[in-house]
Amino acid sequence: MVFEYLLSASREDFYNITPQVREAIAKSGITDGIAVIYCPHTTAGITINENADPDVVRDLIFALDKTFPDRPEFRHAEGNSAAHLKALAIGSSETVIIKDGKPLLGTWQGIYFCEFDPPRNRKFYVRVIG
Repeated sequence: MVFEYLLSASREDFYNITPQVREAIAKSGITDGIAVIYCPHTTAGITINENADPDVVRDLIFALDKTFPDRPEFRHAEGNSAAHLKALAIGSSETVIIKDGKPLLGTWQGIYFCEFDPPRNRKFYVRVIG
């Protein structure tokens, strides 16, 4: 089963989409399997990281900005090459094991949609496989 979700991303941020993934798993009725979370955009990504301390997300964005700054040498006409590089580093999907009808995540883990070229209306997909 494939579930589509919409997201309005007003700023560069990591948006916690763990609730939507849990919802897709519950709606699927699958209790043991995998869920693939996929982003069909080239300036956004999907990742799993800590969701307990909001400073972690702030630090990740800070580090990505320092690692992939906007450069005058970039030739891409849209001017968002840094966003493409960040998306490349993060990746466009994650796979999560489903156990007892829930995503098998660590105590501090959350699933994030990572927006690098705001503002945008985005979508992501959750494919649940039993």
